[in-house]
Amino acid sequence: MNAVVITKAGGPEVLALQERPDPAPAKGEILLRVEAAGVNRPDVFQRKGNYPAPAGASSDIPGLEVAGIVEACGPSVSRWKKGDRICALLAGGGYATHAVVDERHCLPVPKGLDLVKAASLPETVFTVWHNVFERGGLRQGERLLVHGGSSGIGITAIQLAKAFGAHVSITAGTEEKCEACRSLGADVTINYKTTDFELELQDGVDVVLDMIGGDYIPKNLKLLREDGRLVFINAMKGGKAEWNALDIMRRRLTITGSTLRARDAEFKAALAGSVEQHVWPLIESGKFRPVIYRTFPLSQAAEAHALMETSQHIGKIVLVTGT
Repeated sequence: MNAVVITKAGGPEVLALQERPDPAPAKGEILLRVEAAGVNRPDVFQRKGNYPAPAGASSDIPGLEVAGIVEACGPSVSRWKKGDRICALLAGGGYATHAVVDERHCLPVPKGLDLVKAASLPETVFTVWHNVFERGGLRQGERLLVHGGSSGIGITAIQLAKAFGAHVSITAGTEEKCEACRSLGADVTINYKTTDFELELQDGVDVVLDMIGGDYIPKNLKLLREDGRLVFINAMKGGKAEWNALDIMRRRLTITGSTLRARDAEFKAALAGSVEQHVWPLIESGKFRPVIYRTFPLSQAAEAHALMETSQHIGKIVLVTGT
């Protein structure tokens, strides 16, 4: 197979297309002929040497979400058969023409979507569903604040929250990004380069989905209403901040967060089932739509990473294998 390999820690130029042996599916796994692979921030962190792969995952081939055609099934695979169109969550190895994956971490391509759009779903949808709805407990009528509203995570959180009846505020860095978020249903859009989101949201929010950290943390906490929840999925400006524990107690606030990649197979299987039950019908009914900013051939993974690091994109960047 062809695969994009991290040759050493560094910039986008360290990514190189190489030939590797085809993987073989073990018990409970499928071999997927990958047609498209989503590009995500964790891929960039891994390339830089800041996000090592968990045990058992590819250490030098990035890629956490793919879509393609089932080519072979290992022993005990029960749901899938050769020729099925699926998308899948991986712990690594997605930037390749073939990948093996636990059959329980696969979902059918939603009706009406092509494989490129399907490849943009697993990492972001699984992350948002778990953190906003399962950990954050967002309910109908509540107010959600999403930082990085135009990112893959952001466009997913906006649409899912609106579909379940929440009010959504977002921050983004340009008016173009704010307008894109409004078109997806965001009720309040804040350009953080020109407006202080803490001052803009004086009425407070119930849940904050934060990937920024740093000096956003105390502001997020101040905005939370009683029984509010602050959920971290990253901390791009740093993970340290000061807050008053007595204030947390008085307002009964919850501070939580998670990473998905290192969670065990059983957890991911259960999460896949919940996503299929609650989110897939929204996609198939048109209440949620993937947003693809740009596609690149697999051989141009370095260019895809360079684009992601500019933060100019709105929605998802996807690699296509051309197989």
